[in-house]
Amino acid sequence: MMANLSVDEEIISPDQEEALELILQKFKGKPGSLIQALHAAQNLIGYLPPPVLKKVSHVLDIPLSEIYGIVTFYHFFSLKPRGKHIIQVCLGTACYVRGGQEILNRLEEDLEIGVGEVTEDRLYSLEVMRCAGACGLAPIVKIDNDIYKRVNPAQIMDIVKSYS
Repeated sequence: MMANLSVDEEIISPDQEEALELILQKFKGKPGSLIQALHAAQNLIGYLPPPVLKKVSHVLDIPLSEIYGIVTFYHFFSLKPRGKHIIQVCLGTACYVRGGQEILNRLEEDLEIGVGEVTEDRLYSLEVMRCAGACGLAPIVKIDNDIYKRVNPAQIMDIVKSYS
């Protein structure tokens, strides 16, 4: 077993470390299982810090450069800590035209974070999605797995506060 993983002055608990090892062993020697292994690691830790990626590389015997290539290509992986609640604002054409940018501006101002950042209390992360595929319901905001349609800037913080 590897030593405790030190990440941003936090220690990944020995229980998490042990669980990570067990998870990765399930994927060892299985071609094409890297994405599933990374999902499992991120679900356990909350994000994919460098020591976790090194552990994945070591256990699965996959070059670290290949792992970084996968993690940075797919938007659902995060190299930085994320908030308990993930807020995504659609900025596809219809959502943008119907006020998506104003919603995003309001969130940035009220939460005091930018896109890709997390609030100090780690309660919220703010992200942009390029198209929610529901143009007739624009603008769309997604919080965790909940979709909010026809959102306006005046109501967004009431919606967000319901997640605190």
